[in-house]
Amino acid sequence: MALEMRAECERCQTALPPDSGAALICSYECTFCQSCGDNVRGICPNCGGQLLPRPTRIAAD
Repeated sequence: MALEMRAECERCQTALPPDSGAALICSYECTFCQSCGDNVRGICPNCGGQLLPRPTRIAAD
């Protein structure tokens, strides 16, 4: 099952394309930019889970 790869930060709507290394996610795939992740101290404000770097996805040719 593939990750949903949400396109923007849930707090500030910063664009986070699939190839971005700046996205953080929790186990429920809540998605945040690095700045917002830092502001919530690495804890998802939705579920209380740990925010970790989201893997990148390179677009297929």
